[in-house]
Amino acid sequence: MKKILIIDDSALMRTVLSDIINSDSRFQVVDKAKDGVEGLELLKKNSYDAVVLDINMPRMDGITLLRELQKNKIKAKIMMSSTDTKEGAKVTMDALDLGALDFVHKPDRASECRGEDFTKHFIETLAAVANSRAPLPAKNFSIEEVKESRKVVELVSKSASKITGNRIVAIASSTGGPRALQSVIPKLPKNLKAPVVLVQHMPEGFTASLAERLDSLSEVTVKEAAEGDVLAPGCVYISKGGKHMHIVKNGSKSVIHYVDGPTREGVRPCANFMYESLMDSDYDEICCVVLTGMGADGTEGIKNLKSKKKVHVIGQEESTCTVYGMPKAVATAGLVDQVVKLENVAQEIIMNVGVN
Repeated sequence: MKKILIIDDSALMRTVLSDIINSDSRFQVVDKAKDGVEGLELLKKNSYDAVVLDINMPRMDGITLLRELQKNKIKAKIMMSSTDTKEGAKVTMDALDLGALDFVHKPDRASECRGEDFTKHFIETLAAVANSRAPLPAKNFSIEEVKESRKVVELVSKSASKITGNRIVAIASSTGGPRALQSVIPKLPKNLKAPVVLVQHMPEGFTASLAERLDSLSEVTVKEAAEGDVLAPGCVYISKGGKHMHIVKNGSKSVIHYVDGPTREGVRPCANFMYESLMDSDYDEICCVVLTGMGADGTEGIKNLKSKKKVHVIGQEESTCTVYGMPKAVATAGLVDQVVKLENVAQEIIMNVGVN
């Protein structure tokens, strides 16, 4: 049985979340804290399989606690649960940067937490976090890595004529994805020969903050994809949360088109739709990249895409995944051409699509 710690300043919310967690036989709430100060003391003395952490609390808030955990080198698998997380997307990005593995938006009223939809989503997210790897210390993009990626660009530039045709990169990621993407996207050169489309499982309102964060770190342009955007090389288009992103033909151009609709694989946006929409595209080859995440999103879409297109599939190597779910599913299905450690994913993308 997985041991859970709840850190939340509301006594009522601590009770409600405890009831939800304890109703699943896989989990047991063994400790509760009313703020970050109490939570930090508990985390210094005990180990837990997962921590459910609020953001806004007196004495010590959730962000400060995450910083203290890093300072004290305390490894903890943390799921953010806060009413802040819906509108406070920047705060959520800060929490993910500081080592939180995933987040759920907690309804303003405790009574709404007892609804079936919230309970199901909460437990699924908690299970992913509890079964994940403890986060590695936050790592800034180093000068050495920049130099290494430039060497790859120079190498590819010399043999760029060998990389012909119209290519696109299509990335899928979920739990652990926001941090993993910081090890991939900033290493891509601005003269990348292909556009990049990306599905990260996130609710509405968060993908714009993710795009801004990645854009500030990168040579390539990173944006939340807008309806009708024309795909251009050296630009990364992140699907909006809460909608399914398709790539469709408009004359000689490839453009972004959003579709509302039910979840698929339990998620919206779903990478399967993105991959399948490329079946009728004008791209000669698609470089599919499947990064960390729970579930199997991407597998069915890539399988269907391979029936019509030339596809090169890069899967993230298990030891570098927060959750080895999506990359495992695509590997088990026999669809992967390369299994690559996270730090080498960018250079393999460059080697596959080339630079201008």
